[in-house]
Amino acid sequence: MKCFRRLFALNDDVGKVMEEYAQFSMKSGPFEDLTCIARMHSMDPKSWWVNIGAQTPLLQSLAFKVLGQPTSSSCSERNWSTYAFIHSLRRNKLNPSRAQDLVFIHNNLRLLSRNSEEYAELYTKMWDVGGDAFDSLEDVGFLEFAELSLDEPDLENVLLVED
Repeated sequence: MKCFRRLFALNDDVGKVMEEYAQFSMKSGPFEDLTCIARMHSMDPKSWWVNIGAQTPLLQSLAFKVLGQPTSSSCSERNWSTYAFIHSLRRNKLNPSRAQDLVFIHNNLRLLSRNSEEYAELYTKMWDVGGDAFDSLEDVGFLEFAELSLDEPDLENVLLVED
């Protein structure tokens, strides 16, 4: 009920989607056909909702939203890895909001680097080492080992004031 109320703002839409859900749950109306019920378990869910759910448009739109959610935790794992890189025991003076901002900036710079011409020429491809489709270090080019640090002793003594 909370989901229906949140996604369908109009009271009329909430009532309609509740009726559509009742038909789906009781396998009545457009869902009572034996072929429809049998294909529910054998067809791809999106294809099933395209074919069968067309008669229940509100419930169909909700099904597409649910089926559109990622089923992998790799994005979260990558985000936690970036957070661990930015906020470590050596750099624990960062407050949580500052660390979150740095993670946000780092991830967006990585995504933006994919659209640059330099990405194909291996200048910024290093952003994706261990990224989305990491199989090996082939086709990455020359990797330079460096001591990467966000610690800047000179800047720690300076008070940064935001406008």
